[in-house]
Amino acid sequence: QMKKNFLFRSCLVAAVALTAAACSDDADLGKVDTDKLNVPDGSVVYVTDAEGKRKFSSIEFRDATTTQLWVHSPKAVAADCNVTFAYDPSVLADYNSANATEYKAVPQGVVSFAGNGSATIAAGTTTASVEYTLTSDGSLTYTDTYVLPLRVTISGGAQLGKTDETRLIFVRDLTNLPDATKYVNDGNGNMVEGVKMFNCIEVNGTNPLCTMAFTLDRSGKPLYDAVILFSSNINFDSETGRVYIFHNENVQHVLDNADKYLRPLKERGIKVILSVLGNHDKSGVANLSDATAKDFAKQIKNCCDAYDLDGVMLDDEYSDYETNPVPPGFVAPSVDALSRLFYEIKKVQPERLNITYAFARAAYMNPVRDLETGELVNPGDYVDFAFANYPDTPTSNPIINNYAGISNRQLGYCSMEFAQGGSYLWSKNALQSTYAAGYGCHLVFAMSLESNTFPATNNDRFQALGNAAEVFYGESIVWDGNTYGKDW
Repeated sequence: QMKKNFLFRSCLVAAVALTAAACSDDADLGKVDTDKLNVPDGSVVYVTDAEGKRKFSSIEFRDATTTQLWVHSPKAVAADCNVTFAYDPSVLADYNSANATEYKAVPQGVVSFAGNGSATIAAGTTTASVEYTLTSDGSLTYTDTYVLPLRVTISGGAQLGKTDETRLIFVRDLTNLPDATKYVNDGNGNMVEGVKMFNCIEVNGTNPLCTMAFTLDRSGKPLYDAVILFSSNINFDSETGRVYIFHNENVQHVLDNADKYLRPLKERGIKVILSVLGNHDKSGVANLSDATAKDFAKQIKNCCDAYDLDGVMLDDEYSDYETNPVPPGFVAPSVDALSRLFYEIKKVQPERLNITYAFARAAYMNPVRDLETGELVNPGDYVDFAFANYPDTPTSNPIINNYAGISNRQLGYCSMEFAQGGSYLWSKNALQSTYAAGYGCHLVFAMSLESNTFPATNNDRFQALGNAAEVFYGESIVWDGNTYGKDW
């Protein structure tokens, strides 16, 4: 059972789009504080996506989407500097060979670049952008991830950083998949993706299917964009000396019966995330050596592959870390070790979501140096979402200052917790404040419909969900009348 005030004991990140949408140049540039990025110095030009990420760009789209790639110079260039992006399948072939992967390339006809893929940083300026469009041709299946492989060239009085000479963009075409994404007016007449809502459930007592109990009255979209299964564990095997993923009997039952408990959610566009945290032994998410972190990351990927999961959420809790002495294969628990594990997981499955509960050491994330290339990578690149603890506000826990390169759209406050007597339901005004500030995602923990009172429209938890729907989408919630009780 979780302790009060700790998110994942029994958990509004501004939504980085789980799918990409076209944004204005001003909005794109405003998402990241470039002063906090680890970028080249001098006349070395570097590349980011529209969210400010230098690595692990991913796009999910329906029918068509338009977005940008940005080129940046740390200081104003003395003369015009031209950068060109070109489709090049050999970039993906090299990646597959180096990483033992088998990603397929997006067909060249699916992508089109404005201006033949060229952008010019004009003399005396520091940035330029190239707009490109992905248009579904019906050949991509929504169950698979594809890659848009690009080679980047430069001319003029600057040079590209080595890692910026190529770029991989991981793509999913969801045209034929039902959609949980809600769209709202941005105030300027543009329809953009609304807040992402996550339902974190205690699998020991809750059926994941409760995630689809609520829809919105006008759009008919599901209230929740994703479910988080709380929780599997990181365990230590004393016989082999290795750490491994452990699923208790309840989590294992749900995973083994995914067609019954998870497939109906995925068929409505709701993502399925697996939570992983400590289990009262010496292993944890914050004390793995580099080699152990790489090995555990591969186990995470194998698990996600086997059960068709959309990502993981790591939580630094319930580990009995040993430091006197530090056991073989481990290090003293630290933010650096936690960051390393997050990075290694993102590296082996860049198309999936990497989520953290910003509590304990995870209240901070550090830049990580790639063990093979030596490249320094910011948390904003390898963490997709960071959820704040229940009582935390942007003032009390300014995560954006602790995660270099992250944007408001990746962060979340006003998380709601339904198991501890309704202590953290938050007011409509609080939700409105975080929404107005750009924190576009929200998390609810321990929602269960088996209570005799919860489905009643006058219940405080029901009202809290209604407040979220009203603030985030301007709609009311509709309950389908089912309680989705645990049936195993």
